[in-house]
Amino acid sequence: MSTVQDFIFGNNLQWQASFSEKTDKYAYGYRGSLVITPGKVLSADKQLPPKATATQVILVSNSDKIDFIACELETLDFFEPFVEQYKEVLSTDGLYLLFVTDLDADGKFEYEGFTFYAFSLDESSVWNELLDYADLSKGDLKKLDAGEKIDTVYDEIKATTLRISDKSYDDIKAAQSSEGKVLFGAV
Repeated sequence: MSTVQDFIFGNNLQWQASFSEKTDKYAYGYRGSLVITPGKVLSADKQLPPKATATQVILVSNSDKIDFIACELETLDFFEPFVEQYKEVLSTDGLYLLFVTDLDADGKFEYEGFTFYAFSLDESSVWNELLDYADLSKGDLKKLDAGEKIDTVYDEIKATTLRISDKSYDDIKAAQSSEGKVLFGAV
């Protein structure tokens, strides 16, 4: 087990994982959600669902730190608790992409010594956005297994220049929409 995997499972932060193991190229890959704020513990064997999660997570680690993470944050309000929860395994050299539902502008910023790329996420998915930024199509990944898909997307993303303007964290907070995600029902 990698140190990042130990951290996630040791702190019971995994949530609805569809992949959580070594990939062909890296010590640890993860797809699923990660707990930001755990739910209330009712008893020794019962706990409410998490109050806050990072969803659509794609994570890669080849060391004792997270080398890459891309995820959706339902609101920018989850960002500071996310960093607080995971800073022990974040790296100043990591590539961290946040797709934030209530953000009206994109930007690259630093927070507590870590660099983050924040993108507005409207109707797409984190996976589809990553494929676009990596210049990959779903056909490129069709015959790959889950671990190979994570490896391929990470390798392409880290080789890509993400064209995004530098901003301060205050600029990013100012770009937070007060409307949040608008869900559409049956039409």
